[in-house]
Amino acid sequence: MAESSDKPSVLFVCVHNAGRSQMAAAWLAHLAGDRIEVRSAGSNPGDAVNPAAVEAMAEVGIDISAETPKILTTDAVRESDVCITMGCGDTCPVFPGKRYLDWKLDDPAGQGVDAVRPVRDEIKTLVQGLIAEIAPA
Repeated sequence: MAESSDKPSVLFVCVHNAGRSQMAAAWLAHLAGDRIEVRSAGSNPGDAVNPAAVEAMAEVGIDISAETPKILTTDAVRESDVCITMGCGDTCPVFPGKRYLDWKLDDPAGQGVDAVRPVRDEIKTLVQGLIAEIAPA
């Protein structure tokens, strides 16, 4: 059994942890399997995951209906190798040796599934690039 420290870990951060960061975490878990440890959080978590995000992910066979928005903690950042914000102005506590990325993505909050699909697909492309870089098969 490999120790978890052997696996790269990624933290997706979005203010409400209800749309973009949840979709990104789901894509990463789906596409990388157990090769990467995945977390997501927000500085001001919403009450629930955006229903349009749930629907958009269900269309590609990924169920995020049971996910719940989580509060961003310093520990979550400290334990992650890569911290990715979603273009929403959120900031992570900065620790030396971590990698910080900001993915500029449209905010799907309050939008229907038609507006969420392109964001979902853009996130998939970004996640595929990330996997190729940090945990190639």
